[in-house]
Amino acid sequence: MRFSKLRLNGFKSFVDPTDLIIGDGLTGVVGPNGCGKSNLLEALRWVMGETRAKAMRGGGMEDVIFAGTTSRSARNFAEVNLIIDNSDRLAPSGFNDADQLEIVRRITRDVGSAYKSNGKDVRARDVQMLFADASTGAHSPALVRQGQISELINAKPKARRRILEEAAGISGLYQRRHEAELKLKNTEQNLLRVDDVVEQLAGQLGQLARQARQAQRYRDIGEKLRLAEGMLLYRRWREADDARLSAEQDLSVRLTQAAKGEALSRAAAANRAEAEEGLPPLREEQAIAAAILQRLVVQRDALGDQEVQARQTIERLVSRIQQMGNDIDREGGLNRDAGETIERLDWEQKELAKASDGHDDRLEEAGELAREAGKILETREDHLTQLTEDVARLSARYQSAQRLVEDCKRTLARAESEGATAQSAQDQAGEALELAGEGFEAAMATEEEAREAVELAEEALAAADEARTETQSLESA
Repeated sequence: MRFSKLRLNGFKSFVDPTDLIIGDGLTGVVGPNGCGKSNLLEALRWVMGETRAKAMRGGGMEDVIFAGTTSRSARNFAEVNLIIDNSDRLAPSGFNDADQLEIVRRITRDVGSAYKSNGKDVRARDVQMLFADASTGAHSPALVRQGQISELINAKPKARRRILEEAAGISGLYQRRHEAELKLKNTEQNLLRVDDVVEQLAGQLGQLARQARQAQRYRDIGEKLRLAEGMLLYRRWREADDARLSAEQDLSVRLTQAAKGEALSRAAAANRAEAEEGLPPLREEQAIAAAILQRLVVQRDALGDQEVQARQTIERLVSRIQQMGNDIDREGGLNRDAGETIERLDWEQKELAKASDGHDDRLEEAGELAREAGKILETREDHLTQLTEDVARLSARYQSAQRLVEDCKRTLARAESEGATAQSAQDQAGEALELAGEGFEAAMATEEEAREAVELAEEALAAADEARTETQSLESA
């Protein structure tokens, strides 16, 4: 196999379709920095199955799509075609049907990559195995990128061994060996799963065997049950036929009884009509008695309230009389104190008169004592004035006490008259209560008679209903 042409469309800086012809011998691309020489190598690696965005000098695989410039809009996809000369038929069996192989890788934004081989969709793994069998691929040491020479010099033994294997053309065998090992592991896991499934099916087989035995037992029991049900139905049919015959015989008897019952029903209906005719007056009497009883109960409650109010009035008047008696006693004490004060003042006045009558002959001797006597007199006059004021005040209080006593007497007389009136009202209430009790007893007797009449009417009505029910049952039988 030999690469013959590389076509790029929308890949990095190659926005327009561009063909790179790879002829026999040495093919070189010469140009200044930034002209896209490294993009050609990366396109070759990308179409051979490179999956690392870092190897494409980008942050993501969609960075290989042309991102646009100020004068050109961005592209929505990128595509690289690699045409291989297979005239020697050295390709693997799956790709060895034509003299020329065309490997296409196309990436679309937000969709992903897709591979085609000669127009047929293939897997990325198939493309990678194709180039691995040809001792090349995206990681081939023959594809020297920037900085790879220093990596090869400083490579570890494992990396050098991989380079030697690719140079010897056996890297595809290692890839197939790895795939075979993965398939063997998957097969072992499948065998383990098959053993689990076999064990599970064995358990299900035992369960199905038990279910089959249960189903057979169910069929046997069903046959016995159908036979028993047939015998039971036959027996029920025989019993129903016998019951029909006996019912026909009973029907003739019941028809005769129905005729008799109908006559009894008519008689009962007539009795019921008579009872219903006599029932309204009794109900009216019962309503009147209930109304009278209610009115008497209301009157009794009103008289009870009046009695309670009269008793409260009597108690209030008695307390006022007691208070008035206490006021009279207190005013009597004040009057006595005022009388004693007046008597003492009269005695002092008499003593002063006696003293003035006996001192005419001793005026000269008493000259020196005149001033003292004047002072004493002034003191006594002041005291007399004070006593006079006290007497006037006590007299006024006595007069007010007299008026209060008279008012209390009038209030007592009025309270006594009100008490007599309340007592007479209480007596009248007692008499009215006795009359109400007698009326209540009469109403109760009337109500009892009305209830007895109602009970008799209800008994007659119940007898009529029983007769009608019995007649209807006879007719239905």
